[in-house]
Amino acid sequence: MTKSIITPAEVIATAFSDGEYVAPEAIAEADIVAATERWVVPVVGSALLDKVAEGEYAELKSDYIAPAVALHTRLLVQPRLNAATSQLGLTAATGNRKAADKALRYELLRSLRSRAHSALRRLSNYLDANAQAIPEYTPSKNILKHCSCEGGIVITY
Repeated sequence: MTKSIITPAEVIATAFSDGEYVAPEAIAEADIVAATERWVVPVVGSALLDKVAEGEYAELKSDYIAPAVALHTRLLVQPRLNAATSQLGLTAATGNRKAADKALRYELLRSLRSRAHSALRRLSNYLDANAQAIPEYTPSKNILKHCSCEGGIVITY
């Protein structure tokens, strides 16, 4: 897959509901592709994702795949947003706001992981319920059908 399913602006609108402004430029196309390849492709498969990128299965894309991609993209980029990188190296944001401590950053990432996993599980459940209508989907290749981590416990099927 070389084409993103959603735009950086759509990622921000979907996954950054905290009320703060995040510029679309903060999300690179490569971030979306990396999140999709790492978390979504193992569930839906490349063949189905290619069809969605071509414009097939609009409801599947807007209601299930796009939220999963957006939330996993945020999960991927959030640590980078917590700091700034320049020629001077890695720095924490300063000014009239104080950078969040380690415990708050961990709590946010845990919450983001939970939201992202829920979106992926919802996508998987939708695909399983509609497998007959989606010939590009192969349930036996869905990684969530083989291994899952629920509540810190690894479950294999």
